[in-house]
Amino acid sequence: MCIYPRLGRVTRSPNDEPTSIECRYEDGTVRIDGLETAPLSPSSLRESVPELEADSRTGCWRVPAYRYAELRAALWRADAAVEDRVLDLESVASLTSAYELRPYQERALEAWLGTDRWADAPGPESPARAPAGVLELPTGSGKTVIALKAIERLSVPTLIVVPTIDLLEQWERELKREFDTPIGRFGGGEQRLEPITVSTYDSAYLKADSVGDRFGFAVFDEAHHLGGEGYREIARLLAAPARVGLTATFERPDGAHEVVEALVGPLVHQVGVDDLAGDHLAAYDLKRLKVSLTPEEREEYERNQETFTGYLARSNIEMRSGSDYQELVKRSGSDPEAREALLARQRAREIMFGSEAKLEALSGILDDHRDDRVIVFTAHNDLAYDVSERFLIPTITHRTGTAERREILERFRDGSYTRIATSNVLDEGVDVPDANVAVVLSGSGSEREFVQRLGRILRPKADGGRAVLYEVITADTGEQRIAARRRE
Repeated sequence: MCIYPRLGRVTRSPNDEPTSIECRYEDGTVRIDGLETAPLSPSSLRESVPELEADSRTGCWRVPAYRYAELRAALWRADAAVEDRVLDLESVASLTSAYELRPYQERALEAWLGTDRWADAPGPESPARAPAGVLELPTGSGKTVIALKAIERLSVPTLIVVPTIDLLEQWERELKREFDTPIGRFGGGEQRLEPITVSTYDSAYLKADSVGDRFGFAVFDEAHHLGGEGYREIARLLAAPARVGLTATFERPDGAHEVVEALVGPLVHQVGVDDLAGDHLAAYDLKRLKVSLTPEEREEYERNQETFTGYLARSNIEMRSGSDYQELVKRSGSDPEAREALLARQRAREIMFGSEAKLEALSGILDDHRDDRVIVFTAHNDLAYDVSERFLIPTITHRTGTAERREILERFRDGSYTRIATSNVLDEGVDVPDANVAVVLSGSGSEREFVQRLGRILRPKADGGRAVLYEVITADTGEQRIAARRRE
């Protein structure tokens, strides 16, 4: 499948007119020279290519690099003579992956391949296809395998962008195992460019403007990260016309998925957990356990809640969005009452999330699942450490060193450990060994977090058994609203 012209090819109009327009990559933009003499005006071109702007410093026109596909398609449609030097791509030997796709994976791949950022540019030499879009599939369903087959099908220089070092290393291992070609790496102390390169988001943010013309295909794993203010620049600075985003949950509560759609493409295929459970993923049960605060905990919880809500009422802060919380944090720097309210909120949440009854409920769950692999999820480190100390369970938090984390996961994999506790860091980006029981002892209202935690126990079981996800919720507290939001 061809997605780009050979480097340096001069694309002429059918009338064989001399080339008047030259396009090339420059510092995260596509520089366009000679547009004033073209058969179309900049204003008419801007209708098809948003963000086209004149650069008075250099006397040319520019668009962000991610607009390259739209620019090229528009120039084709206008029958303009163009010398296209945007992409500087090395040749890639034919790539072959040994994976055989499952039917649902094949459907996802074909749906993505059916898209086209070239927008059906006419002409005998026009590129055939530049697919782009987001694939949403559950954790454990094999999104990486779909991406590997997409790399195989395109066989062009490819940049894979991932959120963590653990994922970077997993991808690097998979790429080396599947493809007989050197694999580059940006991250973990290495900066090695190859036609097939895997990078963390942090490293890609630093490197994108200098290598933005070196790839014809970009894979964004956990693509929802592109909604962040900084990371979205990665996709803007890359000229790669073919793009795929992989995620378990595309929509973001803050609406930033619209940014991902603009930079990578729309959601082109969606598979839910229930679509695969029982066939390709383990069948599962959800169990919600409600527990009560002790009288002492209830008194302290209500006192702190009253301090917090009283300040909100006096200050006209409604806490309906993250910006409201940020406003409270900002005020706490200079307003003692705001600081007292913020600390009261924190204390109320600690009581709500880490009540004594929750730990007693966890004790019962662990007793009921003595022969199972169990992951206990918490919202905060302190509760994870409390679980670790009370039940002698190894714990992984963001403070856990890389070597220790790998040792814990390896022992969980080989059965030396059958239980681990964690605060958020195992939600995504870490290859977690098979487990069949998860306990959400505390968490946020994020649907994404909930789906990712569920996905940790949904890999098919050798014995065909069912997975179980427990939610332990403190009754008559704000946690009930949090749980309802993530289950909507």
